[in-house]
Amino acid sequence: MVTDSRLAVGDTAPLFRLDDQDGNPVSLADLRGDKVILYFYPAALTPACTEQTCDFRDSLASLGAHGYRVLGISKDDVATLKQFQEAEHVTFPLLSDEDLTVHRAYATWGEKNLYGKITVGTLRTTFVIDEDGVITHTFYNTKAKNHVAMLRKKLGLVDA
Repeated sequence: MVTDSRLAVGDTAPLFRLDDQDGNPVSLADLRGDKVILYFYPAALTPACTEQTCDFRDSLASLGAHGYRVLGISKDDVATLKQFQEAEHVTFPLLSDEDLTVHRAYATWGEKNLYGKITVGTLRTTFVIDEDGVITHTFYNTKAKNHVAMLRKKLGLVDA
């Protein structure tokens, strides 16, 4: 069950420090001055999460041209994230939140309907954070398919 309130546009993004697929720490505070697209996905190496991650990978250059950095977060361990990164040639940080601390801070862990059954897990969610660490967009319970196209449209990116 989600115990924290959902974050909203205008909220300051909770700070975190997590290890990436190479075991290197990544801190949101270190990215101040950059715009960040932060997405939470349920599990590496699964079809929908692979589709979403590869969509971000394939759009990374154009998102970067608009000043955005992309970070993916899941509850997977670093070794699984490394396997995912290598298998799919992911070129941005995939962050491990095994203890769900960051998931809970962002209210992305909770009940969801999975094929008609209520389960508890990661709520596929994306946040856009500005250079000052303020959330400018929230997309809770989003779909993996065509996610980046939807995101580009909402961000008003001209080459969408």
